[in-house]
Amino acid sequence: MQKIVKKYKKALDRSEHSVYTVYIQMNGRRDENLYILIDNKSSAPIYEQIYSQIKAQIISGALKEDEALPSIRSLAKDLRISVITTKRAYDELEKEGFIYTVAGKGCFVAPKNTELLREEYLKKIEEHLAEIAKLAAACNLKKEDISEMLNYIMEE
Repeated sequence: MQKIVKKYKKALDRSEHSVYTVYIQMNGRRDENLYILIDNKSSAPIYEQIYSQIKAQIISGALKEDEALPSIRSLAKDLRISVITTKRAYDELEKEGFIYTVAGKGCFVAPKNTELLREEYLKKIEEHLAEIAKLAAACNLKKEDISEMLNYIMEE
């Protein structure tokens, strides 16, 4: 995770974006942190930035199953944003099965649903393949050429 943060910091040093980087210590243990980067110049809404970053950390395993997330109010305060914005991000995560809420206790990382993860990966693969198809069309590559490239990469 440190490598990612350093990469963002280096990129941000060269840009004019207003970005908040928040490292939220969770459960009082130093080794468990939630990393969220908010870019005010991004075209993506803030709730979506929070949603996608927490989701990515859950999928990657950086946030473990049944791990408590910061409260909605606490996260909103740390990010200096509206509670409504944070709640919307958490609601989206819960709707998609990435987190669950226990009344009076807070939000927690849901057990990984392998079928849900598979769908997420398939969606990403489809997006990448669509981009590959555009690039291939731009340089007149045939399906066979792309297939050969893919076979070569998968053999490595």
